[in-house]
Amino acid sequence: MKKLKDINPSKPLSRRAALSVMGGALAMAAGFPFKMKLHARNGGHRPNIIFILTDDHRYDMFGILGHPFLKTPNMDRLVKEGVLFKNAFVTTSICSPSRASFLTGRYASSHGVINNFTTWNNDNVTFMELLKKAGYDTAFVGKWHMPGGGLPKLRGVDLFVSFTRKDGQGDYYNCPLFVNHKPVPNRKEYITEELTDYALDFIKERKDRPFCLYLSHKAVHHDWKPPRHLKGLYKNEKIDFLAPESDKWNTWSGNNWLEGSMGSMHGIYRRYCECLVSVDEQIGRVLKQLEEMKVLDDTVIVYAGDNGYMWGEHRLYAKHSPNEESIRIPYIVRYPRLIPDPGRRAEQMALNIDLAPTLLELAGVRAPGWMQGTSLVPVLKNPKATGRKSFMCELFKDFPFGGRVPPYKSLRTERYKYIQWEKCRESELFDLAADPREMKNIIDTPEGKKLLPGLKAELAGIIKKAGAG
Repeated sequence: MKKLKDINPSKPLSRRAALSVMGGALAMAAGFPFKMKLHARNGGHRPNIIFILTDDHRYDMFGILGHPFLKTPNMDRLVKEGVLFKNAFVTTSICSPSRASFLTGRYASSHGVINNFTTWNNDNVTFMELLKKAGYDTAFVGKWHMPGGGLPKLRGVDLFVSFTRKDGQGDYYNCPLFVNHKPVPNRKEYITEELTDYALDFIKERKDRPFCLYLSHKAVHHDWKPPRHLKGLYKNEKIDFLAPESDKWNTWSGNNWLEGSMGSMHGIYRRYCECLVSVDEQIGRVLKQLEEMKVLDDTVIVYAGDNGYMWGEHRLYAKHSPNEESIRIPYIVRYPRLIPDPGRRAEQMALNIDLAPTLLELAGVRAPGWMQGTSLVPVLKNPKATGRKSFMCELFKDFPFGGRVPPYKSLRTERYKYIQWEKCRESELFDLAADPREMKNIIDTPEGKKLLPGLKAELAGIIKKAGAG
C-alpha cells in the first residue's frame, strides 16, 4: 500500500495510487481508537455538507457589506450565522482551474486543469470521492465546466446533474441537462431555479446517512440574463461608486472586448446584480428546506465564488489578472455546532484549495497528504488560530479570453504581493497595507530591493512544492 509520505504532490496521482492512499486513510478512519479521536473533535456528529459555488461572484458584492443597492438577505444570513473570510482567494483566477482546485485541494499546476480548455484528468481524486468512501450520500448538481469530451464519469457521486451547452457554460433559459449522463429536457425555464430543484429533491430523499451536496450555479457568469420577475429590478440605480478610472465603456477598452461582453458596463453591472439576487432567492429555498427537515444546524454550509471580478479597476474587466479584485472571492462557512462566535469576519487567509481538507476534517476523514490546501477548522473554532502566511496565484496561457493578461506566478503574503510575469511585462511588487489599490510598484525602491530576495525565495519554494516549475 502506498503511504502518504511517499506521494509527490508535484506529479499527477495515478488512479491506483490514489485508491491505495484512500484505502489506507479510510481504514485508519474505521479503526476504533482513531474514530473515537475524530468524534471527540467534532462532537460525535458527522454533519451534512452543502457547498454552494457561484461563477464570477465578486468578494464584496453582498448587501450586508454595504453595497449601495444590492439586496442579498439569505447570503447576509449566512454571514450573520457563520464566519465570513475577509481574505479569501483563488489560486488561479479563471473558472475551470479554480473549480478543479475546490474539488481536489490542489494547485492547478498539480491537478493539471490549467485553463478553460484543458481536459480534466479523471485520475484526479475529489473530496466527494473520499466522502462517498466514508459513507456519505453525494450529489454534484450544476456547472461542471471542465473539458474532456463531455461530462466525466465522476467517481464517488450518486447523483450527477450538469449541462454541456455552450462548452459547459450553459444557458440561463431553457438549458437542457444531463442526469447521470442521460439527456433530459429542462423542467424549469430558469437555470438557477432548475438546479436548486434538483438539489432540493436530493436533500429531501436523505434519511439514514449524512449527505454531501455540491451545488454549482451558472450564475453570475456572462451573459447575465436575470429571471423574468427580476428583469429591470435595478435599471434605475446609479453606478457612480466604481473605481475612479472605470467608466461605462470599460468593456470595450484595453482588449476587454475579448470577454465577449457587448453594451455598456453599467448595464451589464445592473444585470449581474439582478442575477445575483436570483441566486440569493434560491439559497433561501435551500435554507427553508433544511429548517423544515430540522437539519439546518446539523449541516455545514459553505458559500464561495470561483474567482473574483473586476469592474474597471486599472481599466480592466472580468478576471485573470493578479489584482485583488480578480483573485479575492466570497467565502462563508455556517456551522453552529463548531463556530462559537457567529457573525465573525475572519482575518486569516482562506483559499479554494482549503475547501477539500476542511470538509474532510469536518466529516471525520483524514485529508490525504497530497492535498496542498490546509483545513480551516482551527480558524472556524478559534478566532485567534494561526492562518497561512502566504500562497501562490498562477495563470497559464488562456487565449483568447485571457489574451490581454500574460501568464504569471505571484506571491501574496499578508502584506505584500510579488508578481513574476512570464512575458511582456516586468515584475511588480506592491505593499498592500500602504497601497491597497495596487497603484504604486515599489520593486525598484530601496524597500522593494530589500524585500525582493526573500519574496522570490518564498515563491520559488511554493512553486517547487506545487510542481509549478
